[in-house]
Amino acid sequence: MHTDEDIQARARALSSPLRLRILRLCLHKARTNKEIAGILKVNPATALHHVRTLLATGFLRAEEPRTGNRGAREIPYRATGLSWGTQLPNAAPVLVETFLQEIEGLAPSEIDVWRLGIRLNAENRAEMMGRLREIFEEYAARGADPDGTATSILLAHHLDRAAD
Repeated sequence: MHTDEDIQARARALSSPLRLRILRLCLHKARTNKEIAGILKVNPATALHHVRTLLATGFLRAEEPRTGNRGAREIPYRATGLSWGTQLPNAAPVLVETFLQEIEGLAPSEIDVWRLGIRLNAENRAEMMGRLREIFEEYAARGADPDGTATSILLAHHLDRAAD
């Protein structure tokens, strides 16, 4: 059982696009703080602050230390998958910002985007969103394909008040 303090700490940990990007980087491959900082183009001290927050809240775990290129001790980190089932209040802005950061610099051909305008009553909207969630849950539960390519999906649903 988690305390309110634990729940709030986890919500705060997931409220940063940089932390969400760290989790994505460490989902299928363990990475050191130096690797994380290099990929995200941030200062290693900044990355370490965020890594420690994710460690403290259970979203990252440290793997066995290894020896780096110059003989230094390195600790690789791997995402635990805990973030998938963690509710984040008011998640939309941080998730959209994270998505925008992740696609920055990609060629248009590297992004598949669909947009659909439909009119559904509450029951059919709930059914559609439930079915989409089931598909996401199914694929998340499968685990990584050993020969797979890392990919990300953002599904955003919003009411179109201008169309009413």
